[in-house]
Amino acid sequence: MSILLIAGSPTQPSRSTALLQATAQRLHAHGLSTEPLLQLSRLDPVALLGAQFDAAEIREATARIAQADAIVVATPVYKAAYSGLLKVFLDVLPQTALKGKLVLPLATGGSPHHMLALDYALRPVLQSLGARHILPGIYATDQGVPLLPEGGYGIAADIAERVEDAAHLLATDLRRARLQEPLYSAAQFEDIAFADVRCSV
Repeated sequence: MSILLIAGSPTQPSRSTALLQATAQRLHAHGLSTEPLLQLSRLDPVALLGAQFDAAEIREATARIAQADAIVVATPVYKAAYSGLLKVFLDVLPQTALKGKLVLPLATGGSPHHMLALDYALRPVLQSLGARHILPGIYATDQGVPLLPEGGYGIAADIAERVEDAAHLLATDLRRARLQEPLYSAAQFEDIAFADVRCSV
């Protein structure tokens, strides 16, 4: 099972990426592995802003999404919406880029008043890209992901609890989906002519 982490913050380090990494740690604790971080701020800005679908970096990022079973995407909230960087990236993806995938959205913002940005801004876009199921998102304010005296960011206890719940739910959903997959597919077997069929009664 492949889980891709997408960091949608234009700056690094960032609170939203710290929340993303904390989620990855909890997923690892549940026995799941994650793919290397897809950091959108490192993609070619000219390719993103110019919607250059055939640019090498865009094609590679799109392929990584296609290969993943689940996506965890994190973004800061600006002006009551997800980051412009994440917006231009989602715009260059194929319309069915998330088809059949499980998605967990994460966001950070300066005020609790922006927590609905996940449901009213980001979730509809993820649905339009064909996500199979979008888990309840996690929104954290600056107090939920505080700057530590020694540098970097910590995770407050209440946010850590929500991260654990989300990781458990994602792990459970992925394992349930795996159990429902057929053990064999028709493509694994060769066609047999009717004359070659032998049966006994």
